[in-house]
Amino acid sequence: MDVELIQLNVEDRWATITINRPDVRNALNAQVLEEMETALDDVDRRDDVDGVIFTGAGEKAFAAGADITQLRDKEALDALSPGMQDVYDKLADYEKPTIAMINGVAAGGGCELALACDIRVASAKAKIGLPELNLGIIPGAGGTQRLSRLVGKGKAVEMILRGKLIAADEAHRIGLVNDVAEPEALEEKVREITADISAKGPLAVRLAKMVVTRGADSDLKTAEMLEKLAQAVAFQSDDKYEGTSAFLEKRQANFQGK
Repeated sequence: MDVELIQLNVEDRWATITINRPDVRNALNAQVLEEMETALDDVDRRDDVDGVIFTGAGEKAFAAGADITQLRDKEALDALSPGMQDVYDKLADYEKPTIAMINGVAAGGGCELALACDIRVASAKAKIGLPELNLGIIPGAGGTQRLSRLVGKGKAVEMILRGKLIAADEAHRIGLVNDVAEPEALEEKVREITADISAKGPLAVRLAKMVVTRGADSDLKTAEMLEKLAQAVAFQSDDKYEGTSAFLEKRQANFQGK
């Protein structure tokens, strides 16, 4: 993979995509987004990868948002062209589970990147928010919608209108992040989560993610029907037979993802 502004590493069946622009607090420009999308496509094709972790290089920033030098020149039609929102939509719909390892500031587009992931784990020193209104614009990569779905409309409106970054413990309290760890223990905490997920049946993991994600935007009856259909697929799988057999035989399951 020919990349310059991100790093892609695979360890213990999980890919880590690291935004590698620490000199500008890992600001997200067009090239970063293009390389990120290429990396996601590459990982999606790999049977040896169970999921994806996103993080930022250095100790100060996860991703500090859009590159302001590029943002200043944007015009009306640019907002309607494929861009950050489309990449994050792809991430939100990604079949494999995704985790944001928020090692520092996650502002604007960086916060929206974390929101598009399935699970968010933050360093105790991280700060998170959507300060776009300070620049005379609004969050435009799904932030207005995903934030309200996570923390509720009232808190989302307050955070967006005030444009302030909140501390990790406050983000945890309101449900914006799933867990908080001290900086030196952040990766260990994330690896605990990835190990738990990788121990499960791969097909069941994908089905569960799909049902929760699609069901959240559907009415209850439609979502429950989607759940039934996904369960039907799981019932017919080799992994179901292996998982139930391993439980009854008191041994570790050997899932094959089919």
